[in-house]
Formats: sequence, C-alpha cells, structure tokens
Amino acid sequence: MAGMAAVPIYRGRFGSAQAERLLWRAGFGPKPGEAKTLARKGLRAAVHSLTRPGKERLRGKAPTDEQGLPLAPEDAYGHDHLWWLDRMVRTSRPLVERMTLVWHDWFATSNAGVGSQKLMLAQNRLLRARALGTFEKLLLGVTKDPAMLIWLSGNQNTVDAPNENYARELMELFTLGADRPGGYTEQDVREQARALTGWCNDFDQTGPYNFRFDPYRHDWKSKAIFGHEGNFDWKDSCWLCLRHPNHASFFVAKLWSYFVPTPPPAETQAALEHIYVSQAYAVRPVLESILMHPELYVGPRMVKPPVVYTAGLLRRLGRGIDTSEWVWLDALAGQQLFYPPNVSGWDESRWLDTATFRGRWHVASHALAKTALDEGIPRINVPNSPAQLLDWALRKNGHPSVAAETRAALLDFNRRVLADIDDFGKSNSYPLMAVNAARILLAVAPEQQTS
Repeated sequence: MAGMAAVPIYRGRFGSAQAERLLWRAGFGPKPGEAKTLARKGLRAAVHSLTRPGKERLRGKAPTDEQGLPLAPEDAYGHDHLWWLDRMVRTSRPLVERMTLVWHDWFATSNAGVGSQKLMLAQNRLLRARALGTFEKLLLGVTKDPAMLIWLSGNQNTVDAPNENYARELMELFTLGADRPGGYTEQDVREQARALTGWCNDFDQTGPYNFRFDPYRHDWKSKAIFGHEGNFDWKDSCWLCLRHPNHASFFVAKLWSYFVPTPPPAETQAALEHIYVSQAYAVRPVLESILMHPELYVGPRMVKPPVVYTAGLLRRLGRGIDTSEWVWLDALAGQQLFYPPNVSGWDESRWLDTATFRGRWHVASHALAKTALDEGIPRINVPNSPAQLLDWALRKNGHPSVAAETRAALLDFNRRVLADIDDFGKSNSYPLMAVNAARILLAVAPEQQTS
C-alpha cells in the first residue's frame, strides 16, 4: 500500500536490561551472563538470533522423576507437563518454544476433554513445527489435528448432524473475533459447520485412532459463507476466514498482546497488518517487528505466566527437571500445561492473586531447596554483614536483576537478623537462615514476577 508507514524500531540503549526483557518476553529468561552476551549483538541481530534459530539442541541432563527414572509423557499423569517444561528449560530455541506456548493458548485444547496424552503431544509437535511459519499452514494443520477434532467435536460433525463447535471457535477465537463490525453471523456459523463436515476416526480399547476425512460424511451441497457461495470444504472454511476483512486486524492485535501489555498504536497496527497480508500470512516478519518495537522496551512490565516463571527460575539456577512436583506446583500457581481452563485459553488477568501467588512461592521454595545452606558450612565462610549476606544470596540465585527497593528491603531484613544474634549458636545459624530466606524473597520479588 502506497504511503504505508513503517513499523517503528526501538532506537534507545540496548543493554543487558533490554536484552533481559527480550529474553523473558520471547522465551524463558536468561541464564547467567546470557543477557549481557545477547546485548552485544545489538537489537536487530539479537531479535534475529531468536526468530531465525538453528537446529535445536537440548542442553543439560535429560529429565527424570524424583526416583531418577525417565519420563513417560504419553502415559504417566503429569509427565506431559514435565516433558514440555524440560524443553523450556533446556532448549537452544527459546522463542520457538515460547511460540508453541502461545499457540497452545491461542488454539486452547485440554486433555480434560481429549483424554489422550499421546494426541495432545502430537498436537504440541504440530504447533512447534509451525511455530514461526505461516498462520495459514498452522490453521489448516490445527483444523484437522486429532486432538482438536475430539476437543471441539469435529469428528462428530456430519452431513446428517452438523456440529457447530469448531465452526464457531474458528471464527470467534482463532481468526476473526466476536462482536466486531462486519463480522460473522449465526448463519455463517451454520454454513461453516456444513463446510467442516466429514472428519471421523476409529476407536478401540487403546483409544481413538485412524483420523481421516470420509467423503460420505461430508456435505457436498453449496454453502453461503461471508457472502460467498460455493461447494466449500474444510480447507475453504479456513481460507475464507483468512481472507475475511477482519482477520488481519484480529491476528495482529492478538499476537501483539502476548508480547506487549498495551494495545498497539493505530499506525503500528496498520503497518503490521500490511506486513502480515503482503507476506502471505507469515508469522515471523510480524513477530520480528513486534520484538523490535519501542513499546516492548519502554512500555509497562508484563506478568510472567506461571510456567514461564518456573522455567526461567530453573534456567537461571542451572537445575533441570528432576521431580514430578512441578506439575502440582505450576497448577497451584495457575497453569498446568495441556490443561487450559477452556477453549478461550488462560485468563492472564488472574496470573497473580492471593491463591496463585502462594503457588509461585512454593515454586521458588522447591527450586531453591536443593541448594539451601545448612550449618555444615564452616563458620569462617559465613558472611557477617547485611551486604555480604545479600551478595551471597544473589550469587547463589544466579545473579538475578534486583530493583533498588528490593535491595533496600533485603538489606534491612539482613540487618534485623544480625541484630538478633546474642549467642554463639545463633552466630552460625542465623546468617545461613538469612541467606536462605533472602534467596526465596529474591525469587518472588516483584521484578521476578514481571518482565
């Protein structure tokens, strides 16, 4: 489009603080020293290193349960969550894994309705494989995905009994948005359901299998969708949504919301829509523009989703998946992978409340438990000043970023702990307890809950 404004690019300082925010928004936070290394690349190269990664390498020890046994993600309850959390911790392609999480929320599918960890993991592999490709290929893949077919009754949608579940969510949640001017109608829902007929599967004692399109179950008569008439099938159903006037604006606004907490400026919104449509619905160029936009670096902070918080904490500590407790701990914090609460995905406005913050506290406590200090440390090595205690806690936590207010509060805490020492026993135990407490307080500080 002639005269289309370019998407603004952040021109300010790109130092460790900005690189750290980028790594949290587009991944799972930095390992020690990683933000400084990324900052040296400069903004554009740093973003491209995330959006154009090489072959994945999972670095570190393979995941196990608390008994040291390998995971069984297709069979053992919760091991699907552990398997994916491990990828978040060890991946060399954090943005690909983060986009897989974005698509899991966008096309929210829950094993509570699917009843097959095997099928859920297969869907997860689809989302990962198409994470940075075109939205068109992603949408077509999700539409015929076995887990989605079960979840939204696509395998029960026949010419004799059309089922509207997927047709409605395809438009409302996945491509167009609800209650928008010029949007879809109830008639469009009914006609889309007819176009989507034909999918089915077999079932035996091992569960559902052999998902396929059966032409005898499909409605081959003409349909009228968005004012267009034709003998539309499931692919046409997707293509008509992608070419609807409301799709590009919906896609851009929704994708933006996963990385920036405030709506995009009108000119940015329009420029991103132009990129998206002109690039044949490609995700990567839109995402790169978002990740280089000034709003990401100078705008307000975002609350980290529970699994992002957990994965980032483990990455910084250098701890892998060695217990199944992360399943219930993340669920307590508000997010169990493969179990979004409904087809709308997770409600990010509820990430932090009195119940879920308790879960984050337990996540921090469990993450740090293996390296907690005890009285076996020789007295000569125990710090004996508030600043030394805090420095020790920071070092043991992998040197996280600390706000001035948090540092001041912890120094005051350490001073009060040391002031209570009035005998030899306390002189050894109190500083150690102060470091352990400070480490948890550092891990749950406001700046660790947001990015």
